[in-house]
Amino acid sequence: MNVELHNIRDFEVVPEECTSYIGKYVRSTQYTVDSERATEECLVYLSTSCDLKKDSRDAWIFDIDDTLLSTVPYYKENLYGGNKLNLTSLEEWMGKGKAPALDHSLKLFNELKSRGVQIILVSARREHLRAATIDNLVNVGFHGWAGLVLRDYADELVSVRTYKSDVRRKLISQGYRIWGIVGDQYSSIEGLPSAGRTFKLPNPMYYVA
Repeated sequence: MNVELHNIRDFEVVPEECTSYIGKYVRSTQYTVDSERATEECLVYLSTSCDLKKDSRDAWIFDIDDTLLSTVPYYKENLYGGNKLNLTSLEEWMGKGKAPALDHSLKLFNELKSRGVQIILVSARREHLRAATIDNLVNVGFHGWAGLVLRDYADELVSVRTYKSDVRRKLISQGYRIWGIVGDQYSSIEGLPSAGRTFKLPNPMYYVA
């Protein structure tokens, strides 16, 4: 809970006494309900507070991992965050393109598209995973996004929060109105410039600054 409240930050591994609880949670109905509640609030906000111009400049930003695609199958094999992250191992898994979709996010994604919102995917994944990421997204039902931004070498020299803030700044300079951001990490939704509203999905397995 305190991870989700952002009271506990910058942790490298989930404490051993918490891994069993986290494993049960991310495989539970409650995890699904919590995630669906967040995406339902996105739709309420979209319907009541977004003055869409439908000029191809209304935008919404999504993270990818544990926002659109689930890494729970990978973390299941790594004690749900109880093992220290091995980036090589994680990227090998990502490269296989087998991550399942998060159904609640797919529903939101498609609803936004149907209303003419331009969807921009901004991920901390590295550029060499572009082809595998596109294949994975398309294979589980995500298609028709307006942009996919991944980190190149220069982006790896700054924090994820700074990188994603810089991407938003560039999008705004191109004339986009960013109505919403959805992500599972605070680094995806914090920083300036921001959006009309930000929405955080639950993820107690890891922390990305």
